Amino acid sequence: MVGSGLAGKTVVITGASGGLGAALVSAFADKGARVVGCDVALDAMAALPLEQKIAFDLLDTQSVADAAQRILETSGCPDVLVNNAGWTRAETVADLTPAAIEREVDLNLTGVMCFTNPLSRAMAARGQGSIVFVSSVNALLHYGNPAYASAKAGINAYARSLAVELGCNGVRANVVAPGSIRTPAWDHRLAKDADIPAKLKRLYPLGRLVDTTEVAEAVAFLASDLASGITGTVLPVDGGLTAGCLPFINDILG
Repeated sequence: MVGSGLAGKTVVITGASGGLGAALVSAFADKGARVVGCDVALDAMAALPLEQKIAFDLLDTQSVADAAQRILETSGCPDVLVNNAGWTRAETVADLTPAAIEREVDLNLTGVMCFTNPLSRAMAARGQGSIVFVSSVNALLHYGNPAYASAKAGINAYARSLAVELGCNGVRANVVAPGSIRTPAWDHRLAKDADIPAKLKRLYPLGRLVDTTEVAEAVAFLASDLASGITGTVLPVDGGLTAGCLPFINDILG
């Protein structure tokens, strides 16, 4: 049986302190990887099993550039980069303002690209590397959050560009697109409506939400040698949400 080949590899994970971020750190650390965690504050990562902690702000391009350079200087060119950090609050088209659009696109797309570019170039110069982006089902079909969805669709396109242009240099780039996951990112919605989890489950063919471990394992798979022939793909980990509309079957046809 072919192993994952992640043991001893250097893996950079952004948004490391979040609900999914912590699961990603655990998944890679459990497979023997050396994990470099990145987030906006060092203290948020204090309890995580990290080899190194890097703090930077995706909205600050100089901070992003400095962080990428620091990683290259102190940990060397990473074997794996997992771009997980993201954020949204503009829930519908009615919530969009120029400031909201700019913030969400800068955080979820521009900052991610600026962070990835120098690391992907280093991977290409070395002749090996794997990049996995955490996107969203919002990038595939519309479930709200239009600025966030637009930025995540841009991430999908950016991943394909890296896959096509850097593939001959040994660099793979893939995307995992989760559906709803119960993390602190949902707290502001649950504060308004405690029945949201039950309402969500009705939309998913599996009858439940995927959990952070399931998403993290999908990311680890795409990052690993087990997926050595896969690049430029978008993998939904969404309990079947994007396969079809179960409420339509139940309510209209049933």
